[in-house]
Amino acid sequence: MTCYTPYAQLVAGETPGTYRVDGDVTDAQLLHLAKMIAHKRLRKGNQLGSPDEVHRCLQTLLLDYPYEVFGTLLLDTQHRLIAFDELLRGTIDAASVYPREVIKHSLEHNAAAVILVHNHPSGDPEPSDADRRITQRLKEALGLVDIRVLDHVVVGHEGYTSFAERGWL
Repeated sequence: MTCYTPYAQLVAGETPGTYRVDGDVTDAQLLHLAKMIAHKRLRKGNQLGSPDEVHRCLQTLLLDYPYEVFGTLLLDTQHRLIAFDELLRGTIDAASVYPREVIKHSLEHNAAAVILVHNHPSGDPEPSDADRRITQRLKEALGLVDIRVLDHVVVGHEGYTSFAERGWL
């Protein structure tokens, strides 16, 4: 598969999931290519791969925001992706998340499960107490309409934190 961009030509490598870039590229162009690949992997109907692959895609997409962004990966009953949406934008260190809006958005897409995601512009992916509280509120609220919260992923420059991996869900 060849993907053409105004910057360089992205060519699929011999091993699945590897790519070659023909020509010189800048850091900004590489980030653009990485975001294109991440969006491709998070397209409707795709079966989500390993948790690490999902986290890397989310980190790539949310890494360079100077403010917090809260989003959802909406999934069907087979955990295939329905949509990845950025729902709310906040400030440099907080985003107001309203359970009503998350529920409404999830129901509009007929989601059976959801993975919550947000970034920390500071770079430190360690969840705050507020992050843990809103996750619990969302889990309870979404549970009332039979939508499971599978994970909440916090991404930053220094990596990511998965609530599911820590046993917090």
